[in-house]
Amino acid sequence: MALLSPDGRELLGRLSGEEAGPDRALQLAQELRGRYPPGLVAAALTQQALRTAARAKFSRAEQMLFTRAGLEQASSEVTSAHAAARYPAGALVADLCCGIGGNLIALGAGRRALAVDLDQVSLAFARHNAGVYGAAGQLAAVRADGRDVALAGVDAVFIDPARRAGGQRLAAGRSEPPLGWCLELAGRVPAVGIKAAPGLPRELVPPGWEAEFVAAGRELKEAVLWSPALATARWRATVLPSGDTLAAGPGPAGAPAAAVPVAAPGAFLLDPSPAVTRAGLVEDLARALGAWKIDPAIAFLSADAEHRTPFARTLRVLESAPWHERRFARRLRDLGIGAADIRRRGLAGDVPQIHRRLGLRGPGRATVILTRVSGRPWGLICADLPGPA
Repeated sequence: MALLSPDGRELLGRLSGEEAGPDRALQLAQELRGRYPPGLVAAALTQQALRTAARAKFSRAEQMLFTRAGLEQASSEVTSAHAAARYPAGALVADLCCGIGGNLIALGAGRRALAVDLDQVSLAFARHNAGVYGAAGQLAAVRADGRDVALAGVDAVFIDPARRAGGQRLAAGRSEPPLGWCLELAGRVPAVGIKAAPGLPRELVPPGWEAEFVAAGRELKEAVLWSPALATARWRATVLPSGDTLAAGPGPAGAPAAAVPVAAPGAFLLDPSPAVTRAGLVEDLARALGAWKIDPAIAFLSADAEHRTPFARTLRVLESAPWHERRFARRLRDLGIGAADIRRRGLAGDVPQIHRRLGLRGPGRATVILTRVSGRPWGLICADLPGPA
């Protein structure tokens, strides 16, 4: 809390823009301790290091305040804005377990917000960070366990339950409050969004709820469960920053969807976004693109036509054959491939050792896929598509 004092703010201002390594941090500490208390200097240097790390998530990181655990769990500026768009303007939204305010900064834009957290420092930082984004005008803050807060008059709830307790990461699938308690919130306030780890098992999503898996580029970031009052699908894959979404269900009862064929790779290989894979929408993507699977159990698709889609990385196939390491090594040398990204899916093998044994040389680059095609070990040499994806 000392960082919010006049001396703390002044000191943070002096450190703004610093990207101090260990040597520079030691030098700064020695320079500043003559004017500021040692504890405040240590806290400010730690804060500046956190601000530097936070630039990957927040465009205004240099003005924000963080705890280490809070930054690790916080949604980024882009993902929080996407989630907040589900909530209507003017609504009173309770952000339970608000942490340092990663979601609060978006929820408080054009809405009334109630920030709740049991940790006093996190709550103070959340209020500060909301102010940095101009989202504190209609903000109230309550230091409390979210389970103890009365929700009378609240229009909607967002909750990002803690996945750490006592400084230790909780076991996979566990959180505080537990997921079961979070789901029961919909019985008190119909409009509920629950942020979850992206590895959330799909079977934990109750009927009527939507599970949205969110990726930033090719990196899977988080899952959000939307209560029936906010759900618009059963499963959804979203790719940011474009906001493109692929969704399935609930839909009218009727004939089942057409089966996706399984066949050998064609001219192009498609590697679905991890959001598509986690949402269980690989076959939906195949049907949308007129593509096919190369193996019933593996999430690669193929097509004879080029597809540029936010939901998959598309590669041009240069070579496709049953996997034989020496044969592929010769082919890679013939193609002049000196640098290769080796990706293994559904096939055992030590990738660094394979990379060494291939003996790559030449000016070219490629992606080498080790996988299965209809159950058989298979290899593909692929090239990126030219131009922007």
